[in-house]
Amino acid sequence: MSNVSISSAKPRLSFWQIWNMSFGFLGIQFGFALQNANVSRIFETLGASKDELPILWLAAPVTGLLVQPIIGYYSDRTWYEKWGRRRPFFAIGAILATIALFLMPNSTALWMAVIMLWLMDASINISMEPFRAFVGDMLPDEQRTSGFAMQSFFIGLGAIIASALPWMFTNWFGVSNVAADGTIPDSVRWSFYLGGIAYFVAVMWTVFKTEEYPPDDIEKLREENAAVGIWGGLYESFKGIFQMPKTMVQLSFVQFFSWFALFAMWIYTTSAVTSHVYGTEDSTSALYNEGADWVGICFAIYNGIAALVAFLLPILAKRITRRMTHLVALFCGGIGLLSIYFISDPNMLLVSMIGVGIAWASILSMPYAMLSSILPAEKMGYFMGVFNFFIVIPQIVAASILGFLLKNLFGNVSIYALVIGGVSMLIAGLLCLIVEDNEVR
Repeated sequence: MSNVSISSAKPRLSFWQIWNMSFGFLGIQFGFALQNANVSRIFETLGASKDELPILWLAAPVTGLLVQPIIGYYSDRTWYEKWGRRRPFFAIGAILATIALFLMPNSTALWMAVIMLWLMDASINISMEPFRAFVGDMLPDEQRTSGFAMQSFFIGLGAIIASALPWMFTNWFGVSNVAADGTIPDSVRWSFYLGGIAYFVAVMWTVFKTEEYPPDDIEKLREENAAVGIWGGLYESFKGIFQMPKTMVQLSFVQFFSWFALFAMWIYTTSAVTSHVYGTEDSTSALYNEGADWVGICFAIYNGIAALVAFLLPILAKRITRRMTHLVALFCGGIGLLSIYFISDPNMLLVSMIGVGIAWASILSMPYAMLSSILPAEKMGYFMGVFNFFIVIPQIVAASILGFLLKNLFGNVSIYALVIGGVSMLIAGLLCLIVEDNEVR
C-alpha cells in the first residue's frame, strides 16, 4: 500500500473552482440516467420477460465490482505532469462511454443490448470512481460536504434532462415514440445520441479546467508502481475489503440496503408503472410507451429534487449531524417507494418521487462526506473503490433474488419489487444509528 500523499496543505477553493471540478458529473449522470430509465424498456422491447430483467441487469453491478476498485487503486498511483492523477481516467471513460451510448439504442437483439450494457457501465465506472476521490484530493475537510453536494447537484441536473429526453423528443419535437415489434423507438435512440455528446463535453470540461495537486514524492510513487506491478495491484484492490476502517464497515451496511432499494427501483419502475398504473403489459402499445415515457419524467423529478436538496443537506447536517441527516433522507425515500403501491393516478407518482429525490441526494453525498473524513489522502481512491463494493454487491444480490421472489411469491406483479425496495431503504435509515462519524463541525 502506498504511503505517498498528495499535497498536504489544501487551500480552500472558490465556488467556481468547485463547480469546474464537479462539472463532469453532469455528463456522467447523462449516461447513468439514460441507462436507469431506459434499459429495462429496451430489454422488454427486445423480448425480455419480467423475471429475466434482474439477471439481464446483472452486467451493471458486475462491471462495477471489477472496475471500480482497480481504477481506484491505479488512479491513486498515476501521475502525469500535464494530465495529473485522476483526469486521465475521466477522459478514457468519457471516450468509451460516448461510444457505448451511441451503440446501445441500435441493438437489434437482446444479447446485443446486454453486451452494450456491459460496455456502457464499465466505461461510466472508469470516469465516475476517480471523481469521488477527486473531492478528497482537492478540498480540505471542511469543504468536502460542500464538494460532494456540488457533485450531487450536477448528478441531479444531468439526470433531470437525460431522464426526460424521450418524453421531450416526443412531445416537443414530434419524434416517434413507438416502433415495430423488436425495434427501439426513435425518441429513445436520439436521447442516447444526445446523451453521448453531453457526456463527452461535460467530462472534458473538468479535464481541461481543473489542475490537480502533485504527490509530495513523485519518484517514490513511481518506484512503488514498478514494484507492485499489474497483478499485485489487482490483488491489493480486492484485499482492501478486509482492511476497512471501522466507520467504513458501519457505512457499508447502510450502503447495502440503500442500493438494494435503488436497484429494485431502476429495474422495475417501468414494468410496475405500466402495469400497475397504466394497466398494460404490451411493450408495443402506445399506452405502454406513454407510461414508459412518464417513468422518465418521474426519474427526472426525483433527480431534480435531489439537485435542489443537495445544497440544503450540508446546512441540515451542521444542525443534526451527517448520520442523522442521512437517516431522515433515507426514511423519505422508503416512504416514497412504498407509496407507489397505493397510487392509480400517474400524476401522483410525482409526489412519491419527492421522497425518493431526497434520499438520492443524501445517498450521493453523505456517506462519502463521512468516509472522506477518516481516510488517508494517499489511499483515498483505493478505499473509495473498495467502498463501491457495497454499491455493486447489493445490486448483484438484487439481480439474483428479485426475479425469483416476484415469480414465486408475488405472481410476477412488478409493483411488489418497489415495495421490497421501500422496506430496504427504511432498514438502511435505521442502520445509520450505528455509524460513528468523525465529523468536523
